[in-house]
Amino acid sequence: MATAPVVQTPRAAVAATPVVHAKKGILSYWRLYAAISPFYLLFLAFGLIPVGFSLYLSFHRWDGLGSMEFAGLSQYRYLLSDSQFWTAIGNTIVIWALATFPMLFLAMVTAVLLNSAVRFKNVYRFAFFLPNVTSIVAVAIIFGSVFSTNFGLMNALLQAVGLDQVAWLNTPWGIKVAIATLMTWQWTGYNAIIFLAGLQTIPSELYEAARMDGAGPVQTFFRITLPMMRPVVLFVLVISTVTGLQSFSEPQVLLQTTDNNSSFAGGPGHAGQTMVLYFFQQTFDNNDFGYGAAVAWGIFLVVVLFSIINWRLVQRRGEE
Repeated sequence: MATAPVVQTPRAAVAATPVVHAKKGILSYWRLYAAISPFYLLFLAFGLIPVGFSLYLSFHRWDGLGSMEFAGLSQYRYLLSDSQFWTAIGNTIVIWALATFPMLFLAMVTAVLLNSAVRFKNVYRFAFFLPNVTSIVAVAIIFGSVFSTNFGLMNALLQAVGLDQVAWLNTPWGIKVAIATLMTWQWTGYNAIIFLAGLQTIPSELYEAARMDGAGPVQTFFRITLPMMRPVVLFVLVISTVTGLQSFSEPQVLLQTTDNNSSFAGGPGHAGQTMVLYFFQQTFDNNDFGYGAAVAWGIFLVVVLFSIINWRLVQRRGEE
């Protein structure tokens, strides 16, 4: 018996037809690559190439005008034995500690208060963020007047409570406290806004459950808010470490009139000379660009080391 031929429907015929995918090469997307190329070209010209040249320069002696002289690792060996560089590291760490930990505390308190505020939230946020966008040069000049020995506001307050005047910008600890106070004032509002963003991501159901269980505000903060805010705290701590250890404008403007030898000296006895100030002094005052590049890479290693230490400490406390 003859069988009838199978007639394919149009849909079946289409399904049976092999689909050929056109392979597009990279060149077919040249318009997209051309659209984003300015960023990479600028990053290459002003980012990677200068970084690579600074590493190359750190192995040479160069005054910026004459020919380069290969020095090998001698400049790094001298850097390890340079007492002034180690002094600058100590100054930077002390100033960073005096500024960072009070700043983080004040920023967290400010964020909690802003999060609980009902009226004028946007006004408060703008007011606390304003110091971060204010010119650091103008702020440093104002703080120089505040910490002035004879006519400063700080000494006026000390005299009002019966205490003696303090030569803030002429004593080692006074210089560090003045710089740290300026940095705290500048960055507290900025970090408070970041903390506020983190607080607003915590589900309100957790706080309601805690209140139903009889937890007070202090218990709620330490058992709910801080654990939930750990990633944000880690981020703020690392960013504060990177910016704090690279402080330059604050001590440079605040102390440039206290030492006639160099605007990068950091005040009397180099008490306020940070690592970046020391880099500028060696590079532009002494015209030693090779050693300045070695100092810059030393600063980079110190910042990376402290960032890793802070990250590990916060991670370990979170695991506990």
